Amino acid sequence: MKLVKLSLSVVLIAATAFAGEEKPDFGVSANMAITSNYIWRGMTQSNNSPAVQGGVDFEYKGLYAGVWGSNVEFGDGKNSLEADLYAGYKDELAGVGFDIGAIQYVYPNMSNEYNFAEVYFGLSKEWEKFALSAKYSVGVETDDLNPEDFWEVGATAVLPYEMGIEAGYGEYHNIGSYYSVGLNRSFEKFDVSVAYIDFNHDIDSGADEENIVATVSFAF
Repeated sequence: MKLVKLSLSVVLIAATAFAGEEKPDFGVSANMAITSNYIWRGMTQSNNSPAVQGGVDFEYKGLYAGVWGSNVEFGDGKNSLEADLYAGYKDELAGVGFDIGAIQYVYPNMSNEYNFAEVYFGLSKEWEKFALSAKYSVGVETDDLNPEDFWEVGATAVLPYEMGIEAGYGEYHNIGSYYSVGLNRSFEKFDVSVAYIDFNHDIDSGADEENIVATVSFAF
């Protein structure tokens, strides 16, 4: 799922720069990214190869919906595309942001094997140059799959020279856990990030992963 996007630290930079501007009720935005390795929850989804990704988001008074896609490679030759469809509602209460929604992961040629859905709830708190976030995702059971639950926490901070640092930790129940540390920098029309991501499988140590990922992303 849209792992590569504008990071919260970059959002904090933008929020500081444009504080005071009134946000319209309805908004449309698009994003695109080129990454050296598509990592999702600590695991490569592109067989350690580059990926091109992009999406479109619509928002109205806190309600949002969107679609996002990426090339994928699982080594079985069955599928080369992932498309995510999601919708939800986000707002702020007593200075704490919340986000509740649902997402459907779609793999066109692997409908019974891989397609699954989750519902999620997230919380976030932003200060002038620092932010914390947490999210819990519940897999939706079907006749074909019983997806595991997942939770993650993150922290971001704004650094000098329009740079940001971010760190995260997540656990995918009965699958594995990961942590990540990264730096990013915002330029006029794009953002660049580099992250180290370490994944530890719960059962098979041979499935552990260590990755350094570089990404260039654009928002419209």
